[in-house]
Amino acid sequence: MSNDLTLRSTALALDASDPLAEYRNEFMIADPSLCYLDGNSLGRMPKEVINVVGTYLRDEWATKLVSGWSEWIDEAQSVGNLIGRASLGVAAGQMLSVDTTSVNFYQLCSAAVKARPERKTVITDTANFPTDRYILEGICQQHGLKLVLINDDDGEEFVSPEMLSAVLNDDVALVSLSVIQYRSGVLHDVAKLTQLARDAGALFVWDASHAVGVVPMQYDRDKVDLAVGCTYKYGNSGPGSPAWLYVSHRVQSELSVPIQGWFAQDDQFAMGQGFDRTSGMRGFQVASPSIIGMRCVTTAFSMIERAGLSAIAQKAAQGTELMLALHDAWLAPLGFSVVTPRDSKRRGGHISVRHSDAQKISDAMRIFGNVIGDFRQPDCIRLAISPLPTSYVEVFDGFERIRDVVATKKYLEVGEAKTRVT
Repeated sequence: MSNDLTLRSTALALDASDPLAEYRNEFMIADPSLCYLDGNSLGRMPKEVINVVGTYLRDEWATKLVSGWSEWIDEAQSVGNLIGRASLGVAAGQMLSVDTTSVNFYQLCSAAVKARPERKTVITDTANFPTDRYILEGICQQHGLKLVLINDDDGEEFVSPEMLSAVLNDDVALVSLSVIQYRSGVLHDVAKLTQLARDAGALFVWDASHAVGVVPMQYDRDKVDLAVGCTYKYGNSGPGSPAWLYVSHRVQSELSVPIQGWFAQDDQFAMGQGFDRTSGMRGFQVASPSIIGMRCVTTAFSMIERAGLSAIAQKAAQGTELMLALHDAWLAPLGFSVVTPRDSKRRGGHISVRHSDAQKISDAMRIFGNVIGDFRQPDCIRLAISPLPTSYVEVFDGFERIRDVVATKKYLEVGEAKTRVT
């Protein structure tokens, strides 16, 4: 195989030797000519989901009716355990698959500040995902806390241990960051940053939405306290699929979430007066989970467990290396620059490139090139390899088409965007 990553034959050779290549056949690919480089936003659909959901509807809901709840009632925990086992390095009894990432984030962050009532400071960064920042703003307003925003002046959107240390003190109740920054794609040092917060007496909530299913994480080993994440990106579980939350065994007994629902009641079906919170992870569950949604999660994360995070991460590193080589050869001369770190150990499955006309180019990629990435303000285009459904040649062809759309100035023909989804 040639070492020249700018040759299509090299991409074809990479596919031929790819141990994960067979997994592409397990996904619905309606348009084989489409270069789908947006799996970091919404993953492709596994074919098996059609059978799994159909079987559930026909053989469970339709026939068992309410009696089915005797089998479904603990599914949030068993599916959570699967997510933790397959992608987070988590032993059973510390995960739930429920609700949305935002709801789970609010729940755990609220629980964290409540557990440190004498402390009045919360820390995040200016480049964190907007919902996380907005929720933290609301929590701080609600409880009269101060929100400290770390700003990376170098533009990499990265919080180093030194940067966090500079703002940590004995007034900090909570630190929250994303494992991988949604825009730049930079990967944080989970173990070091968590330890710094712990040494300062603060709790840490990680948002792993852009990391789960592509970055090998070891939450038990790294003594992570709390984390949340979605399942519809590299998790390939579908739009709006149930999210997950992780609460370490170490802190389960000292935390309580603000929304007290009947699934967390000790004797759930006694339905008595007063809330008596049950122990363990069930105490963090609010209400009935989406069984249909969790069947999608089970299908997709079983595939991730079968493939193995080590092999998935290795392909993500190779795929993003291919992207960087094609950027340097084809896109840099056209005015692009790379935001994401070039060290594969500091990124996940997507890279982000800058261009002054990024929004028009992103639209033109879809209209003229049949390439889907996504645009993020102010000037970034995110491009991802989702290791199970995406081939190397799909990445190669996508970058070639981006080059051609820009080199021919075809992107200047794009008018006003007709959708607010970018």
